[in-house]
Amino acid sequence: MLSDPMAVFAFLAFLVALVFWVSGLPRYSHLFEVIPPVIYVYFLPMLTTTAGITPASSPAYDWMTRYLLLFALLLLMISVDLRSVTKLGPVALFMVVAGTVGIVVGGPVSFLIFGSFLPPDAWTGFAALSGSWIGGTANMVAIAESVGTPESAFGPIIVVDTVVGYGWMGILLVFAGWQHRFDERTGANTSAIEETNERLAELDQDRHPTTMRDAAVMIGMGMAGAVGAFEIAQTDLFPALGDPTIISKTTWAILIVVTGGLLLSFTRLREYEKVGASHLGYTALYLLLAGIGAQADLRAVLQAPVYLAAGAVWIAIHVGILLLAARIVRAPLFFVATGSMANIGGAASAPVVAGVYHPAMAPVGLLMAVAGYILGIYGALVCAWLLSIVAT
Repeated sequence: MLSDPMAVFAFLAFLVALVFWVSGLPRYSHLFEVIPPVIYVYFLPMLTTTAGITPASSPAYDWMTRYLLLFALLLLMISVDLRSVTKLGPVALFMVVAGTVGIVVGGPVSFLIFGSFLPPDAWTGFAALSGSWIGGTANMVAIAESVGTPESAFGPIIVVDTVVGYGWMGILLVFAGWQHRFDERTGANTSAIEETNERLAELDQDRHPTTMRDAAVMIGMGMAGAVGAFEIAQTDLFPALGDPTIISKTTWAILIVVTGGLLLSFTRLREYEKVGASHLGYTALYLLLAGIGAQADLRAVLQAPVYLAAGAVWIAIHVGILLLAARIVRAPLFFVATGSMANIGGAASAPVVAGVYHPAMAPVGLLMAVAGYILGIYGALVCAWLLSIVAT
């Protein structure tokens, strides 16, 4: 029904707006308690394409993939407060890194077990899922672009991300009632929780309304940075690497934006987070995810049972490495749970889990998720490389 690129973009933007508007209505809040809005943002466009409302391919999707991801990543990286992350303390950071290692190792091992039951290009879907499970949706899209994950592989990956990822989150919430018994049995050093909380006591939570000047600067800076990074990555200075390709021209553009954004976060540009830089970045990211959903093949979801089994094994390896790390540093269950969600769920879920274990520690969960997000793009590229080796 829709063919004009601008009409396609407008329709997807309307769907994203509708999802988030409905998610804020008390009457329908129960629909988003288990399944977050981002999943609806992906699946609804998939259904509209299946129904023939939106096309499976459009110049609008190409433009969104090329520039909206870079725009979103730049604003998200500029918003990172690395100084606050460093105040988390060694135990918290060690557990975040342990969780990341669990994902990087678990993906290739799980694919080695289940890969023969899956399509030949399924490793690219696993690579995209590793991005989601080391930092969140932005990293998933970035890695998918890097390794060329086909649209058909996204359906089952989103199912695994939702069912296994959020299923594990539910288990962690149940374990909150057992944390004292766990800490006593393992001899955990619970003073690390109070020490971390003291380090974060002076965090600045000040925010202001977005002005016209703020919006103009953020949009202009974000688009200029996105286009600039893309054009620089096309030069001969940045060759494609790997066979199959792991570091593509798109990957170089992503790395330029992520690394440059982190460096800019040490400047006064980070002040734009107080007026919603990360919110603008996430908005662009959700628009992009809607475009990816519109290209996906709904029939690929039929392959989900094997993917679900692979995802369960993957999470089990991740948890095993986390528990080993907790034993080494005598970390409380709080840091095991929050370190896991900082990777698997990202900034949307880690504060929730942290708050259930210790209500005053939700900011710790957020910053641990930021630490996982920073590791995500680099760690997931390593995981993608390992997956490509296993696949070949």
